[in-house]
Amino acid sequence: MDNNGQRTVTIKAHPFDWRDKIGYMFGDIGNNFSFNVVNSFLMIFYTNVYGLSGSQTAIVFLLARIVDAISDVVVGRLVDNSKLHKRGRFIPWMQRMQYPLLIALVLLFVPVVKDWSMVGKMAWVWVTYIAWGVLYSTVNIPYGSLASAISNNPDDKTSLSTWRSIGSALGGSITSYVIPLFIYIGATKKISGIRFFQVVIVCAILGWICYELTIHMTTERVQTHKSEKLALSRIMKSMLEDRALLGLVLTDLVLVVNQNLAGTMITYVYNDYFKNTAVMGLALVVNTATVILLSPFSHYIATRFGRRNSSIVGLIVSFFVYLALFIIRTNNAYVYLGFIFVGSLGFAVFNLQVWAFITDVIDNIEVRTGDREDGIVYGVNSFARKVAQAIGGGFGGFILSYIGYKSSTSGGADQTMRTINGLYNVATLVPVVCSLLAILLLFFVYPLTRDKVHENGKILAERHSANAESTSESAK
Repeated sequence: MDNNGQRTVTIKAHPFDWRDKIGYMFGDIGNNFSFNVVNSFLMIFYTNVYGLSGSQTAIVFLLARIVDAISDVVVGRLVDNSKLHKRGRFIPWMQRMQYPLLIALVLLFVPVVKDWSMVGKMAWVWVTYIAWGVLYSTVNIPYGSLASAISNNPDDKTSLSTWRSIGSALGGSITSYVIPLFIYIGATKKISGIRFFQVVIVCAILGWICYELTIHMTTERVQTHKSEKLALSRIMKSMLEDRALLGLVLTDLVLVVNQNLAGTMITYVYNDYFKNTAVMGLALVVNTATVILLSPFSHYIATRFGRRNSSIVGLIVSFFVYLALFIIRTNNAYVYLGFIFVGSLGFAVFNLQVWAFITDVIDNIEVRTGDREDGIVYGVNSFARKVAQAIGGGFGGFILSYIGYKSSTSGGADQTMRTINGLYNVATLVPVVCSLLAILLLFFVYPLTRDKVHENGKILAERHSANAESTSESAK
């Protein structure tokens, strides 16, 4: 047993193969049947079905996301200190908590609430949204932490990150494309609360199927036995001193702000600027499906150029594409679609590898300190992502109010030219600013080069092998 009360070993199991990759992919498809539905459509559901104002939704999104951001760290700590079962530490959490999460998802979109008083509506919105956010942490934190437990090989982690990103793109594309086909009544722009509710129930069922596939197809090979709980102060101190974690957290925060704010604005741009809801579904699909197009090349890109360098190049492409889109100010929905397709390819380079970035950071902290706390490290990064989501969702609501967006329960509100032009400006300039900030952070703050990542992988493989031999000798 190490001095820190931990012993991390790699158990004997079937070799890492397609079952782990496909199984892990389905976990993020399941997540997106919950997360992407909320991220892309909850605001427009609140404003156009419940009749809430942009400011009201902004306050809910901002404060509720801060609450469940804190819950990410708490859940990460609980997961790390939970009992190590035969199947590991993370899969049992997913198995238990998937049910309350999916029930909370359905409750977010109950249509009868639209007929309640404003006090009743706001109470329902606050309770259900906070509950959903906290419960999402209890599934997503173990799921994210699972990647570092499936294999300790850096190349395997690259594959898992790629397949998770494919799952995210598939889940995001399915929900983004299908939901707009069913939520509108006839040829009008009026959103049907009943149809929305029915679609979400189907999403919850599909989410459960995907989680079950992850639970039964993946294997936790890297398992940490703990004889004592590490002090939270010690863990946080070691993480705060880690430049790699700081660089990743800040970069991820900036890019998630972009993903949430720009993604939300796309629905408004196509609904109000282009007045073309048919293309809206394609636009939302393009914003995620570019990941699928790049996925066959992700492993080569990561191993040949490294995660950091390839992400910087991709973000530079996105910066110039969205800047050009802002300057030309097109009125053609398909020209706009073409530009965001190319811009999304640049962001996809980072998105394909982000989960491997996190496992690289976890390994780096273990190399430096000997401590392995997968859940809380993932929880800290998830905390930053939730803060970013709060900023994206909250800021989006405030922007809608600032530019004069008119909420309507009838779906027929006409927006002013100032409002319409403001929607376009936000949707194009946010990616410009966020991509530039992310480039600077990766270049000047994040230190883990390709060579450093592989060096850490070799060190940990030797340590874990030695721990396994020691355990085997002790058992004799």
